[in-house]
Amino acid sequence: MQTLHASADPAVLIQRVGALVEAGRCAAAGPLLAAARQLTGQSPELDLLAARIAEGQGQIDLARVQYDVAVDAAPDHAELRKQRSAFSHRVGDFDRAARDAAEAVTLNPDDPDAKALLGSALLSLGRVSDARICLAEASAAVPANPAMREALAVATEADGDPDAAFAILRAGLSRTGGALSLRNAAILFCIRHRQFAAGIALAEDGRMAGTVDACLFGLKGHAQTSLGQHEAAAESYAEALKLGPDDPYVRHLVAASGLLPSAKRAPPDYLRTVFDGYAARFDEHLIGLQYRIPGAIRRVLLQYIDAGNPNGPILDLGCGTGLVGVAVADLRIGSITGVDVSARMLAEAAAKGLYAALHEADVLDWLAEDHRAWNLILAGDMACYFGALDPLLTAVRQRLSPDGWFVFSVEAADGDSWSLQRQGRYGHAKTYLIDALRAAGLTVRTIQDQVIRLEAGAPVPGYLIVAQPAHPVH
Repeated sequence: MQTLHASADPAVLIQRVGALVEAGRCAAAGPLLAAARQLTGQSPELDLLAARIAEGQGQIDLARVQYDVAVDAAPDHAELRKQRSAFSHRVGDFDRAARDAAEAVTLNPDDPDAKALLGSALLSLGRVSDARICLAEASAAVPANPAMREALAVATEADGDPDAAFAILRAGLSRTGGALSLRNAAILFCIRHRQFAAGIALAEDGRMAGTVDACLFGLKGHAQTSLGQHEAAAESYAEALKLGPDDPYVRHLVAASGLLPSAKRAPPDYLRTVFDGYAARFDEHLIGLQYRIPGAIRRVLLQYIDAGNPNGPILDLGCGTGLVGVAVADLRIGSITGVDVSARMLAEAAAKGLYAALHEADVLDWLAEDHRAWNLILAGDMACYFGALDPLLTAVRQRLSPDGWFVFSVEAADGDSWSLQRQGRYGHAKTYLIDALRAAGLTVRTIQDQVIRLEAGAPVPGYLIVAQPAHPVH
């Protein structure tokens, strides 16, 4: 056990506390912080360290109090403003993050870090043009900083200028010596914009330079799969697995390539990664693929109305950007609540103004925690991210009102079970669907052959299912 003497140098002690916090050893830093307070009394520096220790230990409310104490004691301390801004952004308080960052810029107009914080906060608030200006100034001041350049590219694309966004990423690769995070952002950009060959070329450049990680190989494999290069994709996924054996995004794509036994569902972290990056152009892309599920669900709900069923409430599982909401909003059959794992997809849905409430959560977790009964539960193109449907169907059964309808779509598969396809989605056989619904206490009202969308110009076959409780829930 370390013994502290009155002659200990406070500066050295504070430096040691800071080093422990940076190393993530917040529990060890706490006693040393208390000793430093005994030697020096209160100071903004110690208040800031106390806040960082509380945050590092998951004590968010205490951390918020400690950041406030630090700033209140020294309101003109630019570094404290920046630290509280960053904290507020991490916990989702974007208004406060923007206010503190703006104050830091006022206190020190030449600080690029403060401008970058302000730009990131404004971007999260949807003020993309203002964010772009701030991030451009920050990046111009520190042109070799990859994080600032990546944030500028995000703001630029959100501001409606994707070509300029990609140019920013490419120029950054030249300036930063091929920073890995920037290269991965550029590859992901190519995938989102269906420039698969360009994404593969960027990944190959990184491989030749020796600047690679699991994410780069995973993205390369994704691009190769999209071009039908399945053998090459399998090799890329194998490399990804070596570098990131525990990464859920990598493992799911590797499983899809056939190198691993199929998991029973796509991991939530995988879905969040994919759809956060896909949100800005999701609607445009699916419309271009002649996506048919929202229209098919609308036709089912017209039958629901004609049968004299009661109005909602309606639950839209995996609501994404709200395309199903768009298709059914004018039917006036009740308020719609949406659930999705992707914050950026939900932001797109919120902008449409059609949902009474939107929740960011994994659908199974949310169904387990919300105990309301729903007259209609919809799941357009969401069940394709589950292989074994038992947990999902059981959870839905528990939340359906006795006469409620569950309307959902799946992609079709041969055989009599389910299988993970190369694009990371699952297909289901009709016999499996019927058996799984029955086991979950649901009965099939209708099961229709349904083209989901086009892929590489060919129709993707699937099913649209309407199910009801087989007997009341007790």
